[in-house]
Amino acid sequence: MPPRRALALLLATAAALGVAGTVPAAAAPSAGPKDGVRAGLERLVEEDRYPAAMAAVTGSDGRTRGYTAGVADLRTGAKVPVDGQVRAGSNTKTFAAVVVLQLVGEGKVELDAPIDRYLPGLVRGEGIDGRVITVRQLLQHTSGLPNFTDDIFDAVFGEGRHRYYQPRELLDMALSHKALFAPGTDWSYSNTNYVLAGLLVEKVTGRPLAEQLTKRVIDRIGLRHTYFPGVGDESIREPHPHGYAAGPDGSLADVTELDPSWAWAAGQLISTPGDLNRFFSALMGGKLLKPAQLAEMRTTVKIPEGPGVSKGEEYGLGLILRPLSCGKVAWGHGGATPGFHTLPGVTEDGRAVTIAVTANLAPSPQGFEHAQALFDETLCAKR
Repeated sequence: MPPRRALALLLATAAALGVAGTVPAAAAPSAGPKDGVRAGLERLVEEDRYPAAMAAVTGSDGRTRGYTAGVADLRTGAKVPVDGQVRAGSNTKTFAAVVVLQLVGEGKVELDAPIDRYLPGLVRGEGIDGRVITVRQLLQHTSGLPNFTDDIFDAVFGEGRHRYYQPRELLDMALSHKALFAPGTDWSYSNTNYVLAGLLVEKVTGRPLAEQLTKRVIDRIGLRHTYFPGVGDESIREPHPHGYAAGPDGSLADVTELDPSWAWAAGQLISTPGDLNRFFSALMGGKLLKPAQLAEMRTTVKIPEGPGVSKGEEYGLGLILRPLSCGKVAWGHGGATPGFHTLPGVTEDGRAVTIAVTANLAPSPQGFEHAQALFDETLCAKR
């Protein structure tokens, strides 16, 4: 769920990329039961020109089905692996928020304490003062901190995507700009908030963020295909479709290999649709947080309507509430990162869905809306 300014930058930078090709409708093998989900994925490939689309659908009985459509590689036409790995983008924020809230439950962090208590003197800038920005405001995007990614989208979509960034460097980019608003007075999506959340985890635990995410979340609930890439790792380890950047003219450039350090605690994870279902189901089922902390996580504020935002969406602490057309609500997040877009969610009755496509922006104008519609329809299905 990129911020509005970022969407404009994405369009501008994608236009400058070299063309890798477009996928012909005939080259779109699919897998999974012949039902509405499979048909929806095929539409995303054939009509919206996504190179590949995947889905994992978990019923209230806990059974998960995997689906694919399209091709994994436009150059070779390779088959899309069922439940293949993707860059999970901003779904990483929910993982990071869980770790922070676990530390709250352990009495090591206070949600309404200023970030300056844990990272003294670090958060300073024009209209920016860590002594009045709370941990809660970071996790809920109400801090008013500028979004550092506005400064580097040109780089991460071009040759600069192979550059390594240190977390403090990302923070410094943000702090070179003035505050967007006074803390707690408005809402604005900012990856900077979660860089600070990652630094908070490392300071309080005395251990690397990757280790804490792995130990406290990934290993704890048995996510076998999810990991936080190590320093310098530009690959995706297990079977995966290639990821593409879509230009305004429908051109597609392969951006599968990149250094994900530019997103760090805000978006570096690699996962699969099935693992994202398992994560959000475990989270909402109380397997990762104590009841008090899960209740805090589910306490939301309204998200202003805009590009990439569905009507009625609300933001908790690293968690998005999405109203569905059938009257239910879905809890999840979402991730748009170079090459991939993922949309996971789980309903109160235990149904979980993740839709993943292999372009961060749709090659067609209506592609993202069609992916959201399939997400809604699948979670609302009665079976």
